[in-house]
Parts: sequence; C-alpha cells; structure tokens
Amino acid sequence: MVLKPEPLFRTVESIRGSGPVDVVVLSASGRRFTQGEALRLSKASQVILICGRYEGIDERVVEHLATAELSVGDFVLSGGEIGAVAIVDAVARYVPGVVGKEESVLRDSFSDPAALEPMVEHPHYTRPAEFRGWIVPDVLISGDHEAVRKWREEAARQKTERNRPDLLK
Repeated sequence: MVLKPEPLFRTVESIRGSGPVDVVVLSASGRRFTQGEALRLSKASQVILICGRYEGIDERVVEHLATAELSVGDFVLSGGEIGAVAIVDAVARYVPGVVGKEESVLRDSFSDPAALEPMVEHPHYTRPAEFRGWIVPDVLISGDHEAVRKWREEAARQKTERNRPDLLK
C-alpha cells in the first residue's frame, strides 16, 4: 500500500497557514531526526507531519510537498505514527511552558546541537544515598558545585563512550 498524492496534497493545502510551513514526511529513508532538528522545528510557525503506512508515500509528495524527510532511527515501523509522537514530544519540550523548569532543557542529552561531540547525559541519583549497598558518589552530596559539575562532565563522557561511542570523534 502506497499513500496517494492527491489526498495528501489536498489535506496539506487545506490546513496550511499563510506563513512558512514545515511539511515533514516520516520515512526510514529520511535523514536522521536529531535534537538540532527538534530545536529548528520548535521555531517554525506551523509543522505538518505526514506519516506513511506499510510501503509509504508516493514520492511526488516527498519531492514536491515536503520540506523535509526525516527518520527517527535505523529501523522500520509499520507506520510513521510512533515516530511522529516522538518528534512532537522532542519539539514540544522547546515550547515555553511545556517543561516546568525551562533551563533544564538546555542540559538534556544532545542539548547543544552545535557541540563537536554530543554526549548523553550524566547518570542521575536520588535518595537514599545508599541502596542495597550501592552508594551515590560522594562528590554529589559534597556541596561542592564545581566538583559536581566536573564529575557530571566526566561521567557523561564515560557513559557516552560506553553506550554511544559513535557520537565521539
């Protein structure tokens, strides 16, 4: 099953606003959706997501209607709906008022799209300080903010090396 171009063009044309619109087709063959793309889309006046199903969407939609063709990862889903939910959530986090503490968005994994080496976020801990013999690193309860900052930076690098070495140059 391939989605026909006529209903997709009619639908987008009927809901498109007067300003610039980002029309995104979700596709396993699209470029990878990143945090930088989420930030870019959060600044758009209108974003329309088009999700294929099974075999996808007529290529004329991709070539002549879409402004971007994005993939949420190197795997195949039955349709783009799950990917669309992921994109909506990632983009919405940049909208003021969506996240309770807006500055926390700036510290999330991949929060600096311009970083030469994006990293995953550092490990997080909470109370109790000791659980089943596993102890929170002393530096995190030391009160030394500079030492905590340095620990988080190094811990993020180590976790990135362990889980996502592909991110490091």
